[in-house]
Amino acid sequence: MGRENSTSVTKFILLGLSSNPEDQLILFGVFTAIYLVALMGNMLIVLLIRLDSRLHTPMYFFLGNLSMVDIGYTSSTVPKMLANYLSQDKSISWDSCLFQTFFFISFGGIECLLLGVMAYDRYVAICHPLHYDTFMSRRLCSLLASAAWAIGLANSAVHTSLISILSFCRDNILHHFFCDIPPLLQLSCSNTWVNQAVTFVLGGVLVWSLSCFVFIIVSYVQIFKTVLRIPSEQGRHKAFSTCVPHLIVVSLFICTGIFAYLKPTSSSPPGLDLIVAVLYSVVPPVMNPIIYSMRNKEIKAALRKLIGWRLFTENEMSVFLPGP
Repeated sequence: MGRENSTSVTKFILLGLSSNPEDQLILFGVFTAIYLVALMGNMLIVLLIRLDSRLHTPMYFFLGNLSMVDIGYTSSTVPKMLANYLSQDKSISWDSCLFQTFFFISFGGIECLLLGVMAYDRYVAICHPLHYDTFMSRRLCSLLASAAWAIGLANSAVHTSLISILSFCRDNILHHFFCDIPPLLQLSCSNTWVNQAVTFVLGGVLVWSLSCFVFIIVSYVQIFKTVLRIPSEQGRHKAFSTCVPHLIVVSLFICTGIFAYLKPTSSSPPGLDLIVAVLYSVVPPVMNPIIYSMRNKEIKAALRKLIGWRLFTENEMSVFLPGP
């Protein structure tokens, strides 16, 4: 990921969410807490799915992949932002900026595709339960997950390569808290119409994010039609309470991402861009564990089993330890 010799900028200055020192300390505390919750919540999901054989099903296979993606997604931006709040040096090198852009776009694209696959999995489970094992075979699940990772990485490689050949010769101050495509295009002194066209079409605002969103909505419309036929009111309420929070987070993630990448550069105030960036880059990784796990009886049972096993092991070992 190189750059042209005409580029004079060797690093960028990330202004972050606020330049006020007092605000920065508050933001450091808030985003540290959010990051730790996202990190520990997603790592716990991966661990539980790995250890508990009852969770070795297609739904939890995709959930484990989503948790791993969320770990990478939030770790690609938040640690650098936290470091900047504690340092006078807010700079990021050109190469580091490119790598950050690459990983952020990669994990974001993979997450979008996985959310679509998970919606399809729920559609098959609820609307065609008798054919679930046939439709969602282990081979197909592995193929869908591998395709999501491969397409996400390939898509990001295209975007990052196009960014790497741009020239930055006027300003190096990014009104952002990480290196993202829209603020980088605003700073470039090259003609960015190719980047904007690729972002609009291949990046998938139309072909990618919007398609994922439409696919998810169509899947859930079919799910809701099936749920409404359930004679038990309690059963309908349980199904809706599981689906609605998922749709809220999916809508938040995809709609804010579409807004950020679809709008023309310099068409909205920096403050609005930062708020939108927080909504699609920081919120989903911390909300997904809550929605998919804390409300899930099987995950809770696996967690109780893990805690009970550890307590049993500790008590068992204490029998063989010499007393005081």
